[in-house]
Amino acid sequence: FAGENTAIFSGFRALGLYSNHLAHVLRFHKKHREFYVLTAVGQCFHTYNVSKVSTSDVIIYVFASFIQVVHTYTGHQGDVHLLLPFGDHLISVDKDNVVIIWDVESEDTYLQISYDKASFEVSALMHPSTYLNKILFGSSQGSLQLWNIKSNKLLFTFPGWASAVTVLQQTPAVDVVGVGLASGQIIIHNIRCNETLMKFQQDWGPVTALSFRTDGHPIMASGSPIGHIGLWDLEEKKLVSQMRDAHTTAIAGLTFLQNEPLLITNGADNAIRVWIFDVAGGDGRLLRHRTGHSAPPTKIKHNDQSGLNILSAGQDGTLQSFSTVHERFNKSLGHGTLNKTRAKKKGVTHDTAKLPAITTFASETARQSDWDGIIACHRGFLVTTTWNYQKGSIGAHKLEPERFNKNRSLNVHATAVDITSCGNFAVIALSSGHIDVYNMQSGFHRGHYGKDKAHAGPVRGVSVDALNQLTVSVGADRLLKIWRFKSKELLHTHSLPAAPASSLLHRDSGMLAIALDDFTIQILDMETRRAVRRFSGHRGQINDMTFSPDGRWLITASMDCAIRTWDLPSGSLVDCFLVDAAAVSLSMSPTGNFLASSHVDGLGIYLWSNNTLCSMVSLRPLSADYEPTVIMLPGTYADSSEMLEYISPAQLDEHLVTLSLLPDSRWKNLLHLDIIKKKNKPKEPPKLPKAAPFFIPTIPGLVPQFALPTTPSEDQVNALDSDPAEYLLLGIYYCVCVLKRWRSFEFLTLNNVMLLFQLHLRFIADQPELMEEAESVSAHLEETWMSMQTLLNQNICLLSYIKSALL
Repeated sequence: FAGENTAIFSGFRALGLYSNHLAHVLRFHKKHREFYVLTAVGQCFHTYNVSKVSTSDVIIYVFASFIQVVHTYTGHQGDVHLLLPFGDHLISVDKDNVVIIWDVESEDTYLQISYDKASFEVSALMHPSTYLNKILFGSSQGSLQLWNIKSNKLLFTFPGWASAVTVLQQTPAVDVVGVGLASGQIIIHNIRCNETLMKFQQDWGPVTALSFRTDGHPIMASGSPIGHIGLWDLEEKKLVSQMRDAHTTAIAGLTFLQNEPLLITNGADNAIRVWIFDVAGGDGRLLRHRTGHSAPPTKIKHNDQSGLNILSAGQDGTLQSFSTVHERFNKSLGHGTLNKTRAKKKGVTHDTAKLPAITTFASETARQSDWDGIIACHRGFLVTTTWNYQKGSIGAHKLEPERFNKNRSLNVHATAVDITSCGNFAVIALSSGHIDVYNMQSGFHRGHYGKDKAHAGPVRGVSVDALNQLTVSVGADRLLKIWRFKSKELLHTHSLPAAPASSLLHRDSGMLAIALDDFTIQILDMETRRAVRRFSGHRGQINDMTFSPDGRWLITASMDCAIRTWDLPSGSLVDCFLVDAAAVSLSMSPTGNFLASSHVDGLGIYLWSNNTLCSMVSLRPLSADYEPTVIMLPGTYADSSEMLEYISPAQLDEHLVTLSLLPDSRWKNLLHLDIIKKKNKPKEPPKLPKAAPFFIPTIPGLVPQFALPTTPSEDQVNALDSDPAEYLLLGIYYCVCVLKRWRSFEFLTLNNVMLLFQLHLRFIADQPELMEEAESVSAHLEETWMSMQTLLNQNICLLSYIKSALL
C-alpha cells in the first residue's frame, strides 16, 4: 500500500531535479511564439521555457497542455523505449521489438509490425521530411528499412555500415539524413539515391545524439557518452570545434533551435544547458542552465531563518543552494578545491587539487556579509573548508591543525563541525579525538579542548550553545562532555549506554539529541545535564535528525526507510511513515512549514508540508505494533486521478453569515442615487426633429393609412396605477426572509433596507401596516448586527491577547 500523506506530513514537491538519461523534446508553441523543452524525471516530466530555462513504460500516456491525461494506449507486452509522434498517429517500439502505430484520437491500433530480434532489432526511427506516410527504422544489426505505414509495405532496405544505428536525424536538406553509429561514425546519407555524401569519425565512442544548425551555418553537432560535443563543418567536411565536458555524463539529447544560434543539451547528470554560438571560431558559450546534483546529496540544511533556501552538499563534490520559492534563485557554490585560482584556469574536471565530497557542514548567517559563514568537512580529509554564501563560492580559509605537520599518512580526518551563533568561531572535531576552535574571519587557531585530546576515540558530534557559554561533544569512547566555551575547561562528563553516531543541539530549548549505535536516541537537557528522554523503535542506523523550530518535535531518519516524529513533552512517537529509499538527511524549515529530505540514490531534495499549520491534527501516541505505510516521494509519481473541480454551494451552512459577493460598485452608489440623477440630468430639454422621418409607419391594407401613436392598454394602466404600498410590503418581506437565512448580509444590512426606508420614509410613516413591518425589520437588523459585533469583538480580543501575551 502506498499513500500520499501522514498525520503530520504531506508530500509537496521535489527540488533540484531537471533531467535524466532520456533525451529532451523540443516543441514550439504557436500561440506564445516560444520554444518549450520537456525533460523526463522519474515518472514525471518537466516543461521549461527555453528563453528562461528559469516516459518509458508499458502503458503510453498522452497529456494535453502538460496537465491532464487525455489518451492512454495499452497493448505493449514489453517496456516501451522509442516514441515518435507522426501526424494523427503515434509510433511506439518496445523491448520485445514490436512496433505499434496508434490512432491518436480513437486510441486504436492502426498497424502492428513484429520484427525478429536476431535479424532486425529496432534501435532508432524517424520520419524523413516530405516523405508522405514513410518511416525510416534503424537497427542494432546496422541495416535500415524504409516503410510506408499506410500500405504496410517495406519500400527499401539499406545494408548499413557494419555497426549498430544509434541515432537517425533529418538534415536541413530534403532526402538527406544523418545516421549515428555505435562505432562513432556519422554518416550523411541520401536515402532517395542511396548514396553516402560524407562520413565523419567521432573518437569518443558511440554517437548519442545529432542536430543540425538551420540559421545559415552548415554545422552539425554530435553527442558522446563521455559528455563531449563535436561540431562539424558540412561544407569543409571536417571537425571545427569541440565542446569538452559539456556534461559530466553521456549527452542524452541535443537540439538546435529553428533559425537560431542556440543549442539545447541535457544528460543524466541532472542538467539542462542552453549554448549560444555568437563568438568567433564556432564555439558554443553557456547562456542558461538548470543544474542540480549529479550525484546524491549527503547533507542538507536550511541556510537562514526565512526557510527559503536549502544548502545541499552532494557526492559530486559540490555545495549548492536550492530555493523553495523559484528555481531562478538557485545557485551553486562550486566544487571544493585546495587551489581556487588553479581550479578556475583548468576547470573542475582537470583540477588535481579538488577536494572529495562534503560529508557534513555547518552554516550561520549572522556575519555572512562580512566573511565566510559556512564550514565543511570532506570525506577522509583533515582540512576543513570555509564557504561564502553571498559570493557563491568556496571561501578564503583551509583550516588544518598544525599538530599533524600536514602529514597526510596519519589517516586523520574531520568528523563534525559547528559555528557559533555569532558567526565568529568554528569548532572542528577530528577522528583523532581532538576538538579545535578557529576564528572564522582570520582563520587563526584559537585553542583546543582537553589537555591533549577531548576524547579517547573519534569525535562523533560537537555543538555550541546559543550564548557561547558551553560546548558539548560526544565521542566513540561513549562519553558526553560539556566544556566551557571560552576557557576550554571540562565541566561535566556523562556516560552513554552505547557509542554515539551523531548529535544535534536545539539552541533555543537547550535540548541535545544523541543518536546511538544501538539505534536508540537519548535527549539530554543542557541545563540540568541529565538524560530526560529515550526513544527506541528504529531498526537501522540513524542517518540524521532535525528539531521542529519550537523544539517540541524531533524528526529522525534511519536506514530502515522510516521517518519518525517524536514528541518531546509527552515522550512518545506521534508520526511514522516509510519511504522507498532511506533518507540520508533531514532539515526542518525554521518557519515550520516544510520538512526537507534527501534520499539514498536520489538526486533531488523533497519537501513535505506540515499539515498542522493549516488544519486540525490530533496527535496521539502510536502503539508499539503500529505498522507505517509507504509514502511516495513527492514529485516522483504521476497522479493520474482527475482533479475534481470543487463547486461551492450558495451557502455553506444556514447558521453562517454569507456575503453577496457583488462588487462594491453594484451597491455602494445606491445610497447616492439622488446625487447621481442630478449629475446625469440632461443640460437641455429634448428637441423636436426638424423634419418628419423619410419612412412613416403605415397600416397594411388596400387603402394606405399612417399608423397613429400607440396608447397604453387598460390593463397596463391598471397595473401602473396599482397600490404602491403592496410593492413596498413585498420588498420588506423579502428583506426579512433573506436576513433570517443570513444571506447577502452586507448587501441587505448596509444598503437595501436603508435605501428602502430612505426613499419611502414619508409614505411608510403614513401607512400603519408598513410602519409595523418596518419596526420589525429594524429590530431584526439590530439583533443580527449585535450578534455579529459580539463575535467580531471576541476575535479581536483573542488576537490582541495572542500578540501581547508571553505564551
